[in-house]
Amino acid sequence: MPEPLGFGVFLAPFHALHEDPTQALHRDLELVEWFDRLGFDEVWVGEHHSGGFEIIPAPEVFIAAAAERTKHIRLGTGVKSLPYYHPMIVADEMVLLDHLTRGRVMFGVGPGALPTDAHHMGIDVKDQRRRMAESLEVIVPLLEGETVTRETDWFTIRDARLQMQPYTRPKMEMAVTSIRSPAGAIEAGKYGAGLLVLGGTSDDAMAYHAKNWEICRETAAEHGRTVARDQWRITAWVHLAETREKAISDIDHGFLDWFEYSKAILPGTPIPFDTPDPKQYALDNQVAIIGTPDDAIREIERMQAAAGGFGKLLALAHNWAPFADVKRSYELLARYVVPHFTGNLDARRASHDFGTGHIEEMRKDVGAAVESSQKAYQAHKKSKGAKAAE
Repeated sequence: MPEPLGFGVFLAPFHALHEDPTQALHRDLELVEWFDRLGFDEVWVGEHHSGGFEIIPAPEVFIAAAAERTKHIRLGTGVKSLPYYHPMIVADEMVLLDHLTRGRVMFGVGPGALPTDAHHMGIDVKDQRRRMAESLEVIVPLLEGETVTRETDWFTIRDARLQMQPYTRPKMEMAVTSIRSPAGAIEAGKYGAGLLVLGGTSDDAMAYHAKNWEICRETAAEHGRTVARDQWRITAWVHLAETREKAISDIDHGFLDWFEYSKAILPGTPIPFDTPDPKQYALDNQVAIIGTPDDAIREIERMQAAAGGFGKLLALAHNWAPFADVKRSYELLARYVVPHFTGNLDARRASHDFGTGHIEEMRKDVGAAVESSQKAYQAHKKSKGAKAAE
Protein backbone atom coordinates (compact mmCIF):
# COMPACT_ATOMS: atom_id res chain seq x y z
CA MET A 1 0.00 0.00 0.00
CA PRO A 2 1.39 3.48 -0.88
CA GLU A 3 2.18 5.91 1.91
CA PRO A 4 -0.93 7.87 3.00
CA LEU A 5 -1.18 11.38 1.58
CA GLY A 6 -1.56 14.19 4.13
CA PHE A 7 -3.89 17.15 3.57
CA GLY A 8 -3.80 20.75 4.68
CA VAL A 9 -4.52 24.31 3.56
CA PHE A 10 -2.32 27.20 2.46
CA LEU A 11 -3.94 30.46 3.59
CA ALA A 12 -2.25 33.41 1.88
CA PRO A 13 -5.03 34.79 2.16
CA PHE A 14 -6.65 36.42 -0.91
CA HIS A 15 -9.33 39.05 -0.24
CA ALA A 16 -10.85 41.28 -2.92
CA LEU A 17 -10.39 45.02 -2.56
CA HIS A 18 -14.11 45.69 -2.07
CA GLU A 19 -14.26 43.54 1.11
CA ASP A 20 -14.00 44.88 4.65
CA PRO A 21 -10.56 43.68 5.90
CA THR A 22 -11.66 43.17 9.50
CA GLN A 23 -14.50 40.89 8.45
CA ALA A 24 -12.19 39.08 6.05
CA LEU A 25 -9.56 38.37 8.72
CA HIS A 26 -12.16 37.03 11.14
CA ARG A 27 -13.55 34.78 8.41
CA ASP A 28 -10.00 33.48 7.98
CA LEU A 29 -9.92 32.57 11.68
CA GLU A 30 -13.33 30.93 11.29
CA LEU A 31 -11.95 28.89 8.39
CA VAL A 32 -9.02 27.66 10.48
CA GLU A 33 -11.49 26.52 13.14
CA TRP A 34 -13.42 24.74 10.35
CA PHE A 35 -10.24 23.03 9.11
CA ASP A 36 -9.58 21.85 12.66
CA ARG A 37 -13.10 20.42 13.01
CA LEU A 38 -12.82 18.67 9.63
CA GLY A 39 -9.58 17.00 10.65
CA PHE A 40 -7.09 18.58 8.24
CA ASP A 41 -3.47 18.03 9.27
CA GLU A 42 -2.20 21.58 8.98
CA VAL A 43 -2.64 25.14 7.76
CA TRP A 44 0.10 27.51 6.57
CA VAL A 45 -0.38 31.28 6.91
CA GLY A 46 1.21 33.77 4.53
CA GLU A 47 3.09 37.03 5.07
CA HIS A 48 2.62 40.05 2.80
CA HIS A 49 2.97 43.78 3.32
CA SER A 50 1.58 45.37 0.14
CA GLY A 51 -0.77 44.86 -2.77
CA GLY A 52 -4.01 45.07 -0.78
CA PHE A 53 -5.17 41.45 -1.32
CA GLU A 54 -3.00 39.29 0.92
CA ILE A 55 -3.52 41.14 4.17
CA ILE A 56 -1.78 39.14 6.91
CA PRO A 57 1.57 40.88 7.58
CA ALA A 58 2.57 38.75 10.58
CA PRO A 59 1.72 35.04 10.29
CA GLU A 60 2.99 34.32 13.81
CA VAL A 61 0.45 36.79 15.27
CA PHE A 62 -2.37 35.21 13.29
CA ILE A 63 -1.20 31.74 14.35
CA ALA A 64 -1.22 32.76 18.02
CA ALA A 65 -4.86 33.82 17.66
CA ALA A 66 -5.78 30.68 15.68
CA ALA A 67 -4.08 28.41 18.21
CA GLU A 68 -6.47 29.60 20.91
CA ARG A 69 -9.44 28.65 18.72
CA THR A 70 -8.25 25.18 17.67
CA LYS A 71 -7.28 21.88 19.28
CA HIS A 72 -5.45 19.63 16.88
CA ILE A 73 -4.44 21.27 13.61
CA ARG A 74 -0.78 22.20 13.11
CA LEU A 75 -0.06 25.83 12.25
CA GLY A 76 2.78 27.01 10.02
CA THR A 77 4.25 30.30 8.87
CA GLY A 78 3.69 30.14 5.15
CA VAL A 79 6.11 31.75 5.03
CA LYS A 80 8.19 34.03 7.24
CA SER A 81 10.08 36.32 4.85
CA LEU A 82 13.57 36.16 6.35
CA PRO A 83 15.23 39.09 4.47
CA TYR A 84 12.93 41.52 6.30
CA TYR A 85 14.07 40.68 9.85
CA HIS A 86 17.02 40.24 12.16
CA PRO A 87 17.49 36.45 12.38
CA MET A 88 17.72 36.30 16.17
CA ILE A 89 14.32 38.01 16.48
CA VAL A 90 12.78 35.45 14.10
CA ALA A 91 14.27 32.49 15.97
CA ASP A 92 13.19 33.88 19.34
CA GLU A 93 9.61 34.54 18.18
CA MET A 94 9.25 31.07 16.67
CA VAL A 95 10.45 29.40 19.87
CA LEU A 96 7.90 31.43 21.83
CA LEU A 97 5.17 30.33 19.42
CA ASP A 98 6.37 26.72 19.70
CA HIS A 99 5.81 26.89 23.46
CA LEU A 100 2.48 28.73 23.23
CA THR A 101 1.09 26.12 20.82
CA ARG A 102 2.72 23.21 22.71
CA GLY A 103 4.48 22.05 19.58
CA ARG A 104 1.80 22.64 16.96
CA VAL A 105 3.76 25.32 15.10
CA MET A 106 5.78 24.77 11.92
CA PHE A 107 8.44 27.15 10.65
CA GLY A 108 8.11 27.91 6.95
CA VAL A 109 10.61 30.35 5.43
CA GLY A 110 11.14 32.13 2.15
CA PRO A 111 12.85 35.13 0.55
CA GLY A 112 9.66 37.21 0.31
CA ALA A 113 7.07 36.85 -2.44
CA LEU A 114 6.01 40.34 -3.52
CA PRO A 115 8.44 42.71 -5.28
CA THR A 116 6.46 45.63 -3.83
CA ASP A 117 7.22 44.43 -0.28
CA ALA A 118 10.96 44.52 -0.96
CA HIS A 119 10.65 47.87 -2.73
CA HIS A 120 8.87 49.51 0.20
CA MET A 121 11.56 48.24 2.59
CA GLY A 122 14.40 49.41 0.38
CA ILE A 123 15.60 45.85 -0.31
CA ASP A 124 16.98 44.95 -3.73
CA VAL A 125 15.06 41.89 -4.99
CA LYS A 126 18.36 40.47 -6.24
CA ASP A 127 19.52 40.26 -2.62
CA GLN A 128 16.51 38.46 -1.19
CA ARG A 129 17.62 34.85 -1.75
CA ARG A 130 21.11 35.61 -0.50
CA ARG A 131 19.66 37.22 2.61
CA MET A 132 17.43 34.21 3.22
CA ALA A 133 20.44 31.89 3.02
CA GLU A 134 22.46 34.08 5.41
CA SER A 135 19.56 34.26 7.83
CA LEU A 136 19.16 30.47 7.89
CA GLU A 137 22.89 30.12 8.62
CA VAL A 138 22.13 31.87 11.92
CA ILE A 139 18.59 30.72 12.73
CA VAL A 140 19.16 26.97 12.44
CA PRO A 141 22.21 26.90 14.78
CA LEU A 142 20.29 29.06 17.27
CA LEU A 143 17.35 26.64 17.21
CA GLU A 144 19.79 23.78 17.72
CA GLY A 145 21.19 25.41 20.87
CA GLU A 146 24.43 26.83 19.51
CA THR A 147 26.05 30.19 20.23
CA VAL A 148 26.39 32.29 17.07
CA THR A 149 28.50 35.27 16.02
CA ARG A 150 28.05 36.58 12.48
CA GLU A 151 28.24 39.87 10.59
CA THR A 152 26.85 40.65 7.15
CA ASP A 153 26.01 43.81 5.25
CA TRP A 154 22.49 43.77 6.74
CA PHE A 155 22.73 42.28 10.25
CA THR A 156 25.20 41.69 13.07
CA ILE A 157 24.86 39.03 15.74
CA ARG A 158 27.34 38.62 18.63
CA ASP A 159 27.65 35.74 21.09
CA ALA A 160 23.95 35.07 20.58
CA ARG A 161 22.18 32.15 22.21
CA LEU A 162 18.44 31.71 22.67
CA GLN A 163 17.28 31.99 26.26
CA MET A 164 14.69 29.23 25.78
CA GLN A 165 15.04 25.91 24.01
CA PRO A 166 12.30 24.98 21.55
CA TYR A 167 9.32 23.11 22.98
CA THR A 168 9.69 20.67 20.08
CA ARG A 169 12.96 18.75 20.41
CA PRO A 170 15.38 19.07 18.84
CA LYS A 171 13.59 21.80 16.86
CA MET A 172 10.25 22.51 15.24
CA GLU A 173 9.53 21.26 11.73
CA MET A 174 10.87 23.56 9.02
CA ALA A 175 10.02 24.06 5.35
CA VAL A 176 11.39 26.27 2.57
CA THR A 177 9.32 27.60 -0.33
CA SER A 178 10.02 26.29 -3.81
CA ILE A 179 8.58 27.40 -7.14
CA ARG A 180 10.65 26.41 -10.18
CA SER A 181 14.27 27.32 -9.43
CA PRO A 182 16.39 24.92 -7.31
CA ALA A 183 17.30 27.66 -4.79
CA GLY A 184 14.65 26.68 -2.24
CA ALA A 185 15.41 22.98 -2.65
CA ILE A 186 19.11 23.56 -1.96
CA GLU A 187 18.43 25.56 1.21
CA ALA A 188 15.90 23.00 2.42
CA GLY A 189 18.34 20.16 1.87
CA LYS A 190 21.13 21.90 3.79
CA TYR A 191 19.06 21.85 6.97
CA GLY A 192 16.89 18.77 6.49
CA ALA A 193 13.84 21.00 5.99
CA GLY A 194 10.82 20.19 3.86
CA LEU A 195 9.78 21.74 0.55
CA LEU A 196 6.67 23.93 0.37
CA VAL A 197 5.88 24.07 -3.35
CA LEU A 198 3.92 26.97 -4.83
CA GLY A 199 4.69 26.46 -8.50
CA GLY A 200 1.62 24.96 -10.17
CA THR A 201 0.13 21.49 -10.70
CA SER A 202 0.34 20.83 -14.45
CA ASP A 203 2.28 17.81 -15.67
CA ASP A 204 5.09 20.15 -16.69
CA ALA A 205 5.14 21.82 -13.27
CA MET A 206 5.06 18.47 -11.46
CA ALA A 207 8.15 17.38 -13.40
CA TYR A 208 10.01 20.47 -12.15
CA HIS A 209 8.87 19.78 -8.60
CA ALA A 210 10.13 16.20 -8.81
CA LYS A 211 13.57 17.42 -9.98
CA ASN A 212 13.72 19.92 -7.13
CA TRP A 213 12.79 17.22 -4.61
CA GLU A 214 15.71 15.12 -5.83
CA ILE A 215 17.98 18.16 -5.47
CA CYS A 216 16.69 18.59 -1.92
CA ARG A 217 17.40 14.93 -1.10
CA GLU A 218 20.87 15.01 -2.66
CA THR A 219 21.79 18.26 -0.87
CA ALA A 220 20.56 16.86 2.45
CA ALA A 221 22.79 13.81 2.03
CA GLU A 222 25.78 16.04 1.20
CA HIS A 223 25.25 17.91 4.50
CA GLY A 224 24.66 14.85 6.64
CA ARG A 225 20.92 15.49 6.87
CA THR A 226 17.88 13.54 5.73
CA VAL A 227 14.50 14.55 4.36
CA ALA A 228 11.40 12.36 4.28
CA ARG A 229 8.78 12.34 1.55
CA ASP A 230 6.07 13.51 3.96
CA GLN A 231 8.03 16.80 4.19
CA TRP A 232 7.28 17.47 0.51
CA ARG A 233 4.15 19.61 0.25
CA ILE A 234 2.52 20.72 -2.99
CA THR A 235 -0.15 23.43 -3.15
CA ALA A 236 -3.14 23.33 -5.51
CA TRP A 237 -6.11 25.54 -6.29
CA VAL A 238 -9.16 23.47 -5.30
CA HIS A 239 -12.89 24.19 -5.27
CA LEU A 240 -15.44 21.38 -5.02
CA ALA A 241 -19.22 21.11 -5.18
CA GLU A 242 -21.81 18.38 -5.62
CA THR A 243 -21.68 18.83 -9.40
CA ARG A 244 -18.97 20.12 -11.69
CA GLU A 245 -21.37 22.68 -13.12
CA LYS A 246 -22.02 24.15 -9.68
CA ALA A 247 -18.31 24.26 -8.82
CA ILE A 248 -17.57 26.15 -12.05
CA SER A 249 -20.46 28.52 -11.41
CA ASP A 250 -19.37 29.11 -7.78
CA ILE A 251 -16.00 30.58 -8.72
CA ASP A 252 -17.60 33.37 -10.75
CA HIS A 253 -17.91 35.05 -7.34
CA GLY A 254 -14.22 35.97 -7.05
CA PHE A 255 -12.03 34.30 -9.67
CA LEU A 256 -11.67 37.37 -11.88
CA ASP A 257 -10.87 39.59 -8.87
CA TRP A 258 -8.00 37.25 -8.03
CA PHE A 259 -6.84 37.12 -11.66
CA GLU A 260 -6.74 40.92 -11.93
CA TYR A 261 -4.74 41.07 -8.69
CA SER A 262 -2.30 38.45 -9.97
CA LYS A 263 -1.77 40.48 -13.15
CA ALA A 264 -1.24 43.71 -11.24
CA ILE A 265 0.89 42.61 -8.28
CA LEU A 266 2.18 39.04 -8.35
CA PRO A 267 5.58 38.30 -9.92
CA GLY A 268 4.01 35.46 -11.90
CA THR A 269 0.72 33.71 -12.56
CA PRO A 270 -0.14 30.33 -14.12
CA ILE A 271 -2.60 32.06 -16.48
CA PRO A 272 -1.27 34.21 -19.35
CA PHE A 273 -2.22 37.86 -18.90
CA ASP A 274 -3.67 38.15 -22.43
CA THR A 275 -6.00 35.15 -22.09
CA PRO A 276 -9.51 36.16 -23.27
CA ASP A 277 -11.21 33.73 -20.87
CA PRO A 278 -8.93 33.14 -17.85
CA LYS A 279 -11.40 30.90 -16.04
CA GLN A 280 -11.73 28.57 -19.01
CA TYR A 281 -7.95 28.58 -19.40
CA ALA A 282 -7.61 27.46 -15.77
CA LEU A 283 -10.13 24.67 -16.33
CA ASP A 284 -8.49 23.47 -19.54
CA ASN A 285 -4.80 23.63 -18.55
CA GLN A 286 -4.42 21.84 -15.20
CA VAL A 287 -4.24 25.14 -13.31
CA ALA A 288 -6.97 24.35 -10.81
CA ILE A 289 -9.07 21.43 -9.55
CA ILE A 290 -12.63 22.65 -10.02
CA GLY A 291 -15.36 20.04 -9.87
CA THR A 292 -16.63 17.15 -7.77
CA PRO A 293 -14.78 15.01 -5.22
CA ASP A 294 -14.32 12.38 -7.94
CA ASP A 295 -12.69 15.02 -10.15
CA ALA A 296 -10.37 15.91 -7.28
CA ILE A 297 -9.40 12.29 -6.68
CA ARG A 298 -8.59 11.83 -10.35
CA GLU A 299 -6.50 15.02 -10.54
CA ILE A 300 -4.57 14.33 -7.33
CA GLU A 301 -3.77 10.84 -8.57
CA ARG A 302 -2.49 12.43 -11.80
CA MET A 303 -0.29 14.79 -9.77
CA GLN A 304 1.08 11.92 -7.69
CA ALA A 305 1.92 9.90 -10.80
CA ALA A 306 3.58 12.88 -12.49
CA ALA A 307 5.73 13.64 -9.42
CA GLY A 308 6.41 10.08 -8.35
CA GLY A 309 4.51 10.61 -5.10
CA PHE A 310 4.66 13.50 -2.62
CA GLY A 311 3.81 13.85 1.06
CA LYS A 312 1.02 16.38 1.51
CA LEU A 313 -1.46 18.29 -0.64
CA LEU A 314 -2.24 21.83 0.49
CA ALA A 315 -5.44 23.37 -0.88
CA LEU A 316 -4.84 27.04 -1.64
CA ALA A 317 -7.44 29.21 0.08
CA HIS A 318 -8.60 31.48 -2.75
CA ASN A 319 -12.00 32.99 -1.86
CA TRP A 320 -13.14 32.49 -5.45
CA ALA A 321 -16.55 31.30 -4.22
CA PRO A 322 -19.08 32.64 -1.67
CA PHE A 323 -18.06 31.82 1.90
CA ALA A 324 -20.72 29.16 2.46
CA ASP A 325 -19.63 27.39 -0.72
CA VAL A 326 -15.98 27.68 0.33
CA LYS A 327 -16.76 25.91 3.60
CA ARG A 328 -18.79 23.28 1.76
CA SER A 329 -15.86 22.69 -0.61
CA TYR A 330 -13.52 21.92 2.29
CA GLU A 331 -16.16 19.65 3.80
CA LEU A 332 -16.44 17.67 0.55
CA LEU A 333 -12.66 17.46 0.38
CA ALA A 334 -12.46 16.13 3.94
CA ARG A 335 -15.39 13.70 3.64
CA TYR A 336 -14.79 12.14 0.25
CA VAL A 337 -11.30 12.94 -1.05
CA VAL A 338 -9.04 12.76 2.00
CA PRO A 339 -10.07 9.22 3.08
CA HIS A 340 -9.42 7.93 -0.43
CA PHE A 341 -5.75 8.86 -0.01
CA THR A 342 -5.28 8.17 3.69
CA GLY A 343 -6.60 4.61 3.60
CA ASN A 344 -9.34 5.40 6.13
CA LEU A 345 -11.89 3.61 3.94
CA ASP A 346 -9.88 0.43 3.36
CA ALA A 347 -10.91 -1.52 6.47
CA ARG A 348 -14.59 -0.65 5.99
CA ARG A 349 -14.49 -1.67 2.35
CA ALA A 350 -12.68 -4.93 3.21
CA SER A 351 -15.30 -5.72 5.82
CA HIS A 352 -18.09 -4.91 3.38
CA ASP A 353 -16.47 -6.98 0.61
CA PHE A 354 -16.09 -9.96 2.93
CA GLY A 355 -19.75 -9.72 3.84
CA THR A 356 -20.95 -9.47 0.24
CA GLY A 357 -18.69 -12.38 -0.76
CA HIS A 358 -20.02 -14.75 1.91
CA ILE A 359 -23.56 -13.55 2.54
CA GLU A 360 -25.30 -16.26 0.49
CA GLU A 361 -23.76 -19.15 2.42
CA MET A 362 -24.29 -17.25 5.66
CA ARG A 363 -27.96 -16.70 4.78
CA LYS A 364 -28.30 -20.46 4.23
CA ASP A 365 -26.69 -21.08 7.63
CA VAL A 366 -29.03 -18.56 9.23
CA GLY A 367 -32.03 -20.22 7.53
CA ALA A 368 -30.87 -23.65 8.69
CA ALA A 369 -30.39 -22.34 12.21
CA VAL A 370 -33.90 -20.85 12.23
CA GLU A 371 -35.39 -24.09 10.87
CA SER A 372 -33.51 -26.14 13.46
CA SER A 373 -34.74 -23.87 16.22
CA GLN A 374 -38.33 -24.19 15.01
CA LYS A 375 -38.04 -28.00 14.86
CA ALA A 376 -36.58 -28.08 18.38
CA TYR A 377 -39.42 -25.91 19.63
CA GLN A 378 -42.05 -28.10 17.97
CA ALA A 379 -40.42 -31.25 19.41
CA HIS A 380 -40.36 -29.65 22.86
CA LYS A 381 -44.01 -28.63 22.52
CA LYS A 382 -45.01 -32.13 21.41
CA SER A 383 -43.10 -33.73 24.28
CA LYS A 384 -44.70 -31.37 26.75
CA GLY A 385 -48.17 -32.19 25.38
CA ALA A 386 -47.54 -35.94 25.67
CA LYS A 387 -46.52 -35.61 29.29
CA ALA A 388 -49.63 -33.61 30.09
CA ALA A 389 -51.82 -36.35 28.53
CA GLU A 390 -50.35 -38.95 30.87
